[in-house]
Amino acid sequence: MNGRIFRRPDVERLVGLSRSTLYAMIAEGRFPKPVRIGKRAVGWREADLRDWLESCDEEVMQ
Repeated sequence: MNGRIFRRPDVERLVGLSRSTLYAMIAEGRFPKPVRIGKRAVGWREADLRDWLESCDEEVMQ
């Protein structure tokens, strides 16, 4: 397995969005879906977050 898994508080700090905004964007297909890492735990793949952040930069630049 390559890359780090980020838990929600880390994702919130990294992207600057609240929990409710993250989950609303996931429901709209505008943010990567988390992966299950335990029975009651999820996280986001580092590569998925990096790709999303890069796509945001591209949108701003256009």
